[in-house]
Amino acid sequence: MIIEKITGLGFDNVKKIPVSQIPFEPSLISLCEMNTCGNYKRCYTCPPYVGKTEELVAKAKSYDEIIVFQKIYRLEDSFDIEGMSNGMKDFKKLVEDVSEICRKNLDNYILLSAGGCRVCERCGAIDNIPCRFPDKAYPSLESYSIQVSSLAKECGINYINGQNTVTYFGGILVNNL
Repeated sequence: MIIEKITGLGFDNVKKIPVSQIPFEPSLISLCEMNTCGNYKRCYTCPPYVGKTEELVAKAKSYDEIIVFQKIYRLEDSFDIEGMSNGMKDFKKLVEDVSEICRKNLDNYILLSAGGCRVCERCGAIDNIPCRFPDKAYPSLESYSIQVSSLAKECGINYINGQNTVTYFGGILVNNL
């Protein structure tokens, strides 16, 4: 039932696999520590604030399944930064819709999104103030050490979807749906 509701939001793919098939790669956090995306120590849903790698992986492994959802966005060309940004904004709105479905249908879950949180223009982490919207701040799959390209393969879906596209992924850790 929940998979059908999420699929109805317009995702290109929605798949459920056992957590035992999730490709965890704790070394991903080293990319965060190198501040590859600019969010390290600047966002509550990113390292180090999101939690210790070992604890997050253990927390994820305490669930039985993950529902993976994917949305593909068309770009004008491979340099279409505005298109990528607009795609991310749309994806974040869809994640809010997924969150609402989860709140109404699940008691125990963890919702993971793509990239760092973008709810506030300036995260409270920068100014050492509490998160303003903890119920809308979703950690990324990568912050939980999930290798997304390998996760896509485990789900039987493409990670790369052709020239002039960008693809975003999210997931919901759940217990036996």
